[in-house]
Amino acid sequence: MAENEDSQGVKPQDPTSLQTVLPLLSRYAEVEMEHLFNIPSPHMTPQHMYTLATEVNKRLQQPDISGVVVTHGTDTLEETAYFLNLVIDPPKTVVVTGAMRSQNELGSDGPYNLVNAVRVATHSKARGHGTLVVFNDEIHAAKTVTKTHTSSVATFQSPSLGPIGFVTKKEIFFQHHLKREPTLPLQPPTANVSLIKTVAGMDDQMIQWALKQNADGIVIEAFGQGNVPPAMLPGIRQALANEVPIVLVSRCFNGIVQDTYEYEGGGKTLKEMGLIFSNGINGPKARIKLILALNKTKNFAQLQSYFQQ
Repeated sequence: MAENEDSQGVKPQDPTSLQTVLPLLSRYAEVEMEHLFNIPSPHMTPQHMYTLATEVNKRLQQPDISGVVVTHGTDTLEETAYFLNLVIDPPKTVVVTGAMRSQNELGSDGPYNLVNAVRVATHSKARGHGTLVVFNDEIHAAKTVTKTHTSSVATFQSPSLGPIGFVTKKEIFFQHHLKREPTLPLQPPTANVSLIKTVAGMDDQMIQWALKQNADGIVIEAFGQGNVPPAMLPGIRQALANEVPIVLVSRCFNGIVQDTYEYEGGGKTLKEMGLIFSNGINGPKARIKLILALNKTKNFAQLQSYFQQ
């Protein structure tokens, strides 16, 4: 990305501009650059993610490739990273990075993040952690990382866990090892999954709309530990009657959903109705996971097992 001097708007520029960073990377690895897409990250789709994952997998099979770094816009970076994390489980390392400041801005963080991403991708201790996100001297697991600020270079955080490692001028340190989730099949994503955020006084109109759009699954970002307004229940019941799986997550950025409250719309009631409780991931990632899981099964017990891991 770079800012147009006339319009003062930021948009994608010539992708070959990244080639200017190659001399900085050569100190740490022999790097090949390939330009797969040149689109803003809000234009990313699960189909783009599938194409990217297929290309990453192909590269990782090459004996002379020790790791892959993906540069990505920050708006949907966490979703793409989690997609890769769910479908790729190689002995080699995959790192996703990006920039909060455009390449022509003062203090652009893109080259710095890219150098650190290459350093992590080639580091022996990075293996076995799944897909990683390297940003602002921190190493995050794809499962836990999320964008927390609209413009800060320290936007990527893992609220529940914190970074699993750090990058310094001389060393790379890992302080956590997150248990890997089982991988899901790398197949073209075809499932239509809606994400619905719960707000006070909400009824079931959004759920009814999703059903009219032939949704294959629904993710609900519920209150707190997993509670919804009672007026949403008719739509939830209809979706379940139509065998449309519903995954429940919390709109809170810390904690997990639990079957605690027994009142109408409470988590205990929803669990008994047949909603799938997630393992602490946020709504956008739960949607990605459900899209991939539906490629493999529509069985409730199997889907529930995926979201408990």
